[in-house]
Amino acid sequence: MWIYEKMLQYPVNIKNKNARLAKIIISQFGGPDGELSASARYLTQRYAMPNKMAAGLLNDIGTEELAHFEMIGAIIRQLTRGLSAEELQKEGMADYYVDHTAGLWLQAASGAPFTSTYFQSKGDPITDLHEDLAAEQKARTTYDNILRLVDDPDVREPIQFLRQREIVHYQRFGEALRRVTDELDARNFYAFNPAFDLKPAHNKPCQ
Repeated sequence: MWIYEKMLQYPVNIKNKNARLAKIIISQFGGPDGELSASARYLTQRYAMPNKMAAGLLNDIGTEELAHFEMIGAIIRQLTRGLSAEELQKEGMADYYVDHTAGLWLQAASGAPFTSTYFQSKGDPITDLHEDLAAEQKARTTYDNILRLVDDPDVREPIQFLRQREIVHYQRFGEALRRVTDELDARNFYAFNPAFDLKPAHNKPCQ
């Protein structure tokens, strides 16, 4: 169960409209390495995670990613709110406007729609945690790229906050991976597994 607190995790107060920035920042709303993708990844992986500490961490970070998804939505909305069709067209959002007017829709900066193929849930703790570490690094890189293109301090500050949280999440997942690795046994494919390691090979290598 979640309790919704009606305030953003970090304040978003953007004074200057800028649809061009909204068009790139939207990747963290519905793109491959965005906040919704991260939340769905962690909140699905938690069910099969055998380590209680790691399962709790997936739940916590997955929940925080929902808060980050909300922040990105607020940033995009404040950057585009009140802009006319002509202004959106001038700033490169004519194609977006035709389909969505100025509403928020899940897509990447490229225009590709959100899909659950952006993330994976394998049920193997080592596999899933390695994916989580990579996801945090990819999100951090995306925020680095956004910051290279943004000079408005009202936009930069919340983006910098989100980038810092990706770094913290990466560190936490690293701790979880070390904990899970210490507990490896024959039930995990990355440890000695008699069902596979002692089974004779029936096929000879090709000559």
